Amino acid sequence: MPEVLESHKISREPSRILVVDDDASVREMLGRVLAGEGYAVSIAADGEGALAAADRDEPDLVLLDLNLPGMSGWDVLAQLRKRKPNLPTVVITARANQAALAGARGASRLFEKPLDFPVLLGSLRQALASAASHSTP
Repeated sequence: MPEVLESHKISREPSRILVVDDDASVREMLGRVLAGEGYAVSIAADGEGALAAADRDEPDLVLLDLNLPGMSGWDVLAQLRKRKPNLPTVVITARANQAALAGARGASRLFEKPLDFPVLLGSLRQALASAASHSTP
């Protein structure tokens, strides 16, 4: 009987997460951790690259640093809200006291660096589940 149940499992594609950070070591670390959790990960090092990747890769969630070269993380967040208003965006930053501003600007959540990975991963799962529940008819 288990074989029958196995054959009826629903195959789901992994959730796609776009990681945007100007620090290559942070991008690499986040990419490894998220891929290890089963997510499909794409990365961008700056705001222009983030917007291009958001259009190209159609992520289910964006993990966005505020301190980016050229276009700031705030500007990227504003553009994402215009282009993809329902796309969950979690802000990560080394700047203190930005949570209220992040929420007011449409971020799903804000985490200060250094990151607490178990808490971050739990929050990402919640944001993805919430977005999925709002997108199903």
